[in-house]
Amino acid sequence: MELFHRLTEAASASARRLVLELGLEGRVTLRNVGFDSHRDALAARGGAITPVLWDGERLHEGLDAVRAALEQAARAG
Repeated sequence: MELFHRLTEAASASARRLVLELGLEGRVTLRNVGFDSHRDALAARGGAITPVLWDGERLHEGLDAVRAALEQAARAG
């Protein structure tokens, strides 16, 4: 899984904290869209807003969707 985020955005900070709180840091790669390569990777997956989580199949856009997907991943183990 990849979490696309912006360092200066409050919702992105919440999403990054949630990755840690749920113990998913080994399963979620953080991708700061401040870097061209990460922004390009997000665009290639059809995304533009942050935070957004790519689960390998689809994008979960916005903090609520990211939270739901991360919580589901944590439950699934």
